[in-house]
Amino acid sequence: MEVKFYEIIDDSLLRFAVIISKSCGKWVFCKHKERNTYEVPGGHREENESILETARRELYEETGAVEYEITPVCVYSVTGKNRVNETGEETFGMLYYADVKQFEQDLHSEMEKVELFDELPEDWTYPLIQPLLIQEFARRMKLGEE
Repeated sequence: MEVKFYEIIDDSLLRFAVIISKSCGKWVFCKHKERNTYEVPGGHREENESILETARRELYEETGAVEYEITPVCVYSVTGKNRVNETGEETFGMLYYADVKQFEQDLHSEMEKVELFDELPEDWTYPLIQPLLIQEFARRMKLGEE
């Protein structure tokens, strides 16, 4: 599995949106109904949907976030077979960051619950991908502070 980062890429290649999120200074993670692991909100882009619309939809569906600020971080790609890529070819997504101010009570997706963490969890749904996305986000945040 290989993860790469890009500043920009042709919009038509963006198939996924992943939204690293915090609320009240805590990391926001989702627990799927069928798994005992945690994941960052995100998912597939639907037909005729902008990648930002994908990010907003997935953030709402998977966390119930209704009030938030969302900003793009960078483009990422994953090469290698995984749950959402059977061919293993390089696929591209947009990484976002959201500061969530308010959640709805009910979830509208396959997620069982949303949890807020002071520290990053250890049981990842995508352990070869999502920790690297968070590391890149953290690296870029530090560069922005300098």
